[in-house]
Amino acid sequence: MIKVLFVCTGNICRSPTAEGVFQALVAREDLAGEILVDSAGTHGWHEGNPPDRRSIAAAARRGIDIAAQRSRPITGADFKTFDYMIAMDSDNFEILSDKCPPEARARLDYFLDFATEVGMREVPDPYYGGERGFDDVLDMIEVASAGLLEDIREKHL
Repeated sequence: MIKVLFVCTGNICRSPTAEGVFQALVAREDLAGEILVDSAGTHGWHEGNPPDRRSIAAAARRGIDIAAQRSRPITGADFKTFDYMIAMDSDNFEILSDKCPPEARARLDYFLDFATEVGMREVPDPYYGGERGFDDVLDMIEVASAGLLEDIREKHL
């Protein structure tokens, strides 16, 4: 089983959205038994909380239910458990890199590196913006999810 962890700052906006979108894609492709998907935050500020209401609403408009997810911080065990640890931005990547054992460094990626056509490397944090930011983030996540799944298929399936 290939295990994928999406990571943002508080695990209430970008990473739970990515978890939901990627999980839905994996299910549509009949790969749920082969790919495990989870999300976490670099900080534990929102531990145990559901995703931001705007993330839930934006995902729901696209037929994806993320309301049951709960925020959690990354743990040391995550670096051993997950084959892919996907950072949303450079701050997340740096924190993961600092905590990552040397033997696990190859598991770290920027999410938008799987979507070069987006023309950006970082998924912007929509938390302090308006509703439109959550839809923009979803657009990026959908494209990057397709690229990530292609990468997993080429390397592992």
